[in-house]
Amino acid sequence: MNALRTIAIAALASASLAGCGREDAAGNNAERQDEAHEESHAVSLTPAQVAAAGIETLAAGAATIRETLPLYGAITPNATAVRQVSARYPGAIRTVAKSFGDSVRQGETLATVESNESLQVYSITSPLAGVVTERNANTGEQTGERTLFTIADLSTVWVEVALFPRDVGKVKQGQRVTIRGAEGGAAADGEVIWIAPFGSSANQTLTARVLLDNGERRWAPGLYVNAQIALGELEVPLAVRNLALQTLDERTVVFVDTGNGFEPRPVQLGRADSEHTEIVAGLESGARYVAKNSFILKAELGKGEAEHED
Repeated sequence: MNALRTIAIAALASASLAGCGREDAAGNNAERQDEAHEESHAVSLTPAQVAAAGIETLAAGAATIRETLPLYGAITPNATAVRQVSARYPGAIRTVAKSFGDSVRQGETLATVESNESLQVYSITSPLAGVVTERNANTGEQTGERTLFTIADLSTVWVEVALFPRDVGKVKQGQRVTIRGAEGGAAADGEVIWIAPFGSSANQTLTARVLLDNGERRWAPGLYVNAQIALGELEVPLAVRNLALQTLDERTVVFVDTGNGFEPRPVQLGRADSEHTEIVAGLESGARYVAKNSFILKAELGKGEAEHED
């Protein structure tokens, strides 16, 4: 986040932000603010400066606030889409066509084997399209009865989520779950498909299993993830994105595009989830607010006030 702030502010500076002034808010806008804020200031930017700073605005309006249960989990292969492949007839392995990590098509040759009994060479083929996750076959070896290849179709994966006993009653099959990487980033929605009937004595948790689409191969088995299980939804008449909220003079504010600049409006908050926060006072429906990179406006406002004091 510090790097993002530095880059965005530098981009804004390159667009001559230093020349931007502050303007007194007038009329009805001043009446909406808290009496303690006798003087309100707006940051004025040109369209080029707004673009350089990456500032985006949205219209404040209704939103869905989701009550969620935050949990942790790990990506695992979908066990129903994993196949172990062995030789039909014992024999000597003549060729090996695929190795660990290779993609395969259904019916594609994995290896060839010369039967010990008939001395005829036959092909071992993949029973499904997927990825080779295990290879235990080398040229010249006898096949025996061991598994030579394991193939996994990773177009869907499971998320094994650790569920504490106090939360078991809140989670049901069919509930929607939002999955995010442990370091943040992109998110995807899945569904609870199974809850373990027995717990683990080692960590005192139960496992809830989430089915997740992985057609774009974004979710690699073995990675840890954060999970948000949706417990309920509530429609609120007015909300903003969480990234819009900033703190000025120990008050929570939202920067509003007044047409003459971006003005910080003190707001009173209500319920919130990971994306939106309800606004119960201080902002009117339809007002265009800064939903992205509002921290740049806060920084500029603070810099202007420091220069004024000097």
